[in-house]
Amino acid sequence: MKNPKLASRYAGALYDFAVETGNVDNAYHDILHIKELIASHHELKTILESPIVTYDKKLAIIRKVFQHHFCEIVFDFLTLIVKKRRTPQLLMICEQFVKIYYLNHQIKEAYITTAQPLSEKTAQLIKSVLEYDYPFTFIMHFTVDPTIIGGIIIKIEDLYFDAAIKTKINKLKREFSQNVYATGF
Repeated sequence: MKNPKLASRYAGALYDFAVETGNVDNAYHDILHIKELIASHHELKTILESPIVTYDKKLAIIRKVFQHHFCEIVFDFLTLIVKKRRTPQLLMICEQFVKIYYLNHQIKEAYITTAQPLSEKTAQLIKSVLEYDYPFTFIMHFTVDPTIIGGIIIKIEDLYFDAAIKTKINKLKREFSQNVYATGF
């Protein structure tokens, strides 16, 4: 069972230790890499989350896959996660670590959806406007969704700006369907 509170505690402990040892940026990059590996390799995720695979086998896999690729504190942390039998929570712990890192480094993720791919110049313009209006550095995630017809949708945490043509058309449809004065014609 997934436990967000447990994931936050482990991620917070790793972040605090990384700060103490001066390895925050190294740990951040390693955690991003681990997160990407687990998300992209279904077999690895299955093995780590399986209660059937023994502790020794998981530890051997962690050593073989991660030992020479990550900084010492991240590798030791992974070993601790295996020893404490928290490997089913590893992906969630990595996600919480990234959130803590972003919070402490004034970074936010912006999800931009458009009907057509944006040029590099337009993407940079959107990023610069966001960074001008808000005191954060933004990591931009661009998505193309032709169903929105045109316009743009911007999502940053709980801020949601929808200027898509599809949304405006749907709003007009609702307004016309609820217009009591036009029903007599």
